Amino acid sequence: MTAQPDHSATSFVPPMRTLAQLREALSVWGFPGDRQNFDEELNAADLDDLAKVRQITQAYRHRILMRCTPQAVAALARPTGDIEDELRRKLGEAGIAR
Repeated sequence: MTAQPDHSATSFVPPMRTLAQLREALSVWGFPGDRQNFDEELNAADLDDLAKVRQITQAYRHRILMRCTPQAVAALARPTGDIEDELRRKLGEAGIAR
């Protein structure tokens, strides 16, 4: 496993306008295995099916954006218990408002 750079304090978004740029961004900013998974999914897709190619590229772009946005990183790091408590509170408030 390779060490991943710590980008939690920045809001830099790497260029991802081409497949080559997206591959490079996945190599640096992606989760472990993202680059290989992206290549495998893209190779398995019918390249004439532009909707499928777009779906794959958008999914992996989103994964990088999640790593580059401090708010997203913080949300991903939240303990499950905190999220459950927040959902219970919001559901309880919604029930009272009815």
